[in-house]
Amino acid sequence: MKRFYVSNDVSALAAGADRVAVALARKGATVVRTSSRGAFFLEPLVEMDGPGGRVAWSNAAEKDAAKILAGRGATPVDQIPFLARQTRFTFARAGFIDPVSIEDFKSRGGFKGLQKALAMDPQKIVDEVKASGLRGRGGAAFPAGVKWQTTKDASADQKYVVANADEGDPGTYSDRMIMEGEPYRLIEGMAICARAVGATKGYIYARSEYPHAIRKLRAAIARATEAGWLGHKIQGAAFDFELEVFVGAGAYICGEETALLESLEGKRGMVRPKPPFPAIEGLHRKPTVVNNVITFATAPDILDRGGAWHASMGSEKSKGTMPLQLAGCVRQGGLVEIPFGITLESAIYDFGGGLPKGSKFKAVQVGGPLGSIFPEKLLKTPICFDEFAKAGGILGHGGIVVFDHETDMVDLARHFMEFTAEESCGKCTPCRVGSTRAREILEQIRDGKGRPEDLETLKDLGDTMKMTSLCALGGLAPFPVLTALQYFPKEFERKPRAR
Repeated sequence: MKRFYVSNDVSALAAGADRVAVALARKGATVVRTSSRGAFFLEPLVEMDGPGGRVAWSNAAEKDAAKILAGRGATPVDQIPFLARQTRFTFARAGFIDPVSIEDFKSRGGFKGLQKALAMDPQKIVDEVKASGLRGRGGAAFPAGVKWQTTKDASADQKYVVANADEGDPGTYSDRMIMEGEPYRLIEGMAICARAVGATKGYIYARSEYPHAIRKLRAAIARATEAGWLGHKIQGAAFDFELEVFVGAGAYICGEETALLESLEGKRGMVRPKPPFPAIEGLHRKPTVVNNVITFATAPDILDRGGAWHASMGSEKSKGTMPLQLAGCVRQGGLVEIPFGITLESAIYDFGGGLPKGSKFKAVQVGGPLGSIFPEKLLKTPICFDEFAKAGGILGHGGIVVFDHETDMVDLARHFMEFTAEESCGKCTPCRVGSTRAREILEQIRDGKGRPEDLETLKDLGDTMKMTSLCALGGLAPFPVLTALQYFPKEFERKPRAR
């Protein structure tokens, strides 16, 4: 009997995947709901097993049910350029498995990394992560092995592992895709970390805007516990690890690890001074590993295939693959997993398909609302942590948002500074006051009421925020404003008028 596969990722649901699945089922088809491949521009995407592999119908509608059941007009999935050009490891199972089926997960290699970790000395686990060159995928790009080693070496009666799933950058969704599409991968990665550092309790800090992901995570945790992959004496080993989901209230500042820990403790999400760092004094003042979802999701393959395998991909200081998330003014929005080293230009044009007809490229922002705004001349920048730093930007969580020729750079800069002013926790003066003053100046410039000296004031404010803010929110907030000023000065100079 033919089986048809339709994603139940929220992006697919928004495009009408439920209606297509129901239409197929009404005609007698067997429909399996799966994780998403991340090719959002093709959703709803219906797939079927064929003699040479999966075939697919893109942008399917209810009226296409008869054609799909007859097998007409399908395209082999491996001939879809967007997918065929990628190098997928973290997202290798995307589109193939029922997200909460342990059987599906195990049938495609799930839990192999954890199984190996259970038989290893904890230090050997940390050594493999160090050898892999894995750096945090959440923004700071700190070496994961160093963080794990620090927590392992810390002496305490209790240690924790926390997944920062507070994915708040506009245009980012890789964490959501893992949580919705392959929650067991995150569970496995966190358990591996817990085994390595000696933790017995873990939390996934998810934002309240992800109800679909939260339901999947909780279902997966319950099933993993029943199957012995979480809880007491995991798979018979002398290792206990409990995991639960904690739902945040949607504050952007809680993406900063110490503010997240404050929130997790039931307090207002405000930044803690560092040091001490969470790896030594984190949740409830106990040693805590806080990593991004993708960082944990990368660990199972490292344990299964070895640190050297992971280190063989990417660039000199950015090892492995990176899930890029294409959004904004591009033809083909979606998730792209590739080894570090391709250029921004390749990401936008080879994978994103370039801009829609009638639109001309103007700028691109990488790294969320705190990321630098790059002009066309920087599109040759390789996508890796250090090359981005050299260019004056941050790779962050890998979100890429493209802007076209109609974008007003003054208003865009004002928008991002308004975002910072709104989301600042208010603990430090540079961020709390600086973001508000900068927003007011940009509003004056936007409305044609600015003064020539306002541009210098903006630069001074930005430098002060970068140098003296308590955390990355205030420290990075000036980057979009200062780079917009640097690369599009005429738009700012044209608006101010002396008075």
